[in-house]
Amino acid sequence: MADPIGAGQIPLDLPYEEALGRDDFLIGASNRAAFELIDRWPDWPSDVVLLAGPIGAGKTHLVEIWRELSGARKVAAADLHLTEPSALAAQGAVAVEDAHAGFDEKAMFHLLNTCRQSGAHVLITSRTWPQSWKLTVPDLASRLRAATPVEIEEPDDDLLRRLLVKLFADRQIMVDPAVIEFLVVRMERSLAVAGRLVNLLDRMSLADRKKITRPLAGKCLEMLSSSSE
Repeated sequence: MADPIGAGQIPLDLPYEEALGRDDFLIGASNRAAFELIDRWPDWPSDVVLLAGPIGAGKTHLVEIWRELSGARKVAAADLHLTEPSALAAQGAVAVEDAHAGFDEKAMFHLLNTCRQSGAHVLITSRTWPQSWKLTVPDLASRLRAATPVEIEEPDDDLLRRLLVKLFADRQIMVDPAVIEFLVVRMERSLAVAGRLVNLLDRMSLADRKKITRPLAGKCLEMLSSSSE
């Protein structure tokens, strides 16, 4: 997607740190089940949990919360063939991210077997469910069907409202509640869109050297809508 801000108007990207601790996770109806399952570790229904949800839904945040609880090692699913399963399992917990992007099935099966034998837990994140992965190793498909599934759905208005406040706060920006409400009732119901919108508003306000107002919010909404068409 092209940058909706024209050349010559883009301010330098200022670094900011997204808060990814347990207390920073915003709980709502769309993600409560996922949060509660992660938070109850190691009392899980099975040794493998499948966490699915759309881009920007908070899967990475939950992985970081789980890593803080369990000391889990983290690996991208696409890199499983480059890792040693016994070394990952030795930590007692392994987070495998972005399974939807593809992976070596034999490497995944080897990891799951190694973790099962050692009593380690595995958290797998994905934007989709295994049924759509077109698996060719029957034993792997069977192992994944036995995993505990949990889903993060798109946010409701209350969660979206609180998320916008958090995203602005992560950038140390205070925004009028009226602007937040203006955005909530007009934006796409997506956490990923919320992130892009806050980023664009931050950059536009810096470029214009003005505070974030409803007119600026409306302009950024139109820019995001146009750039996605």
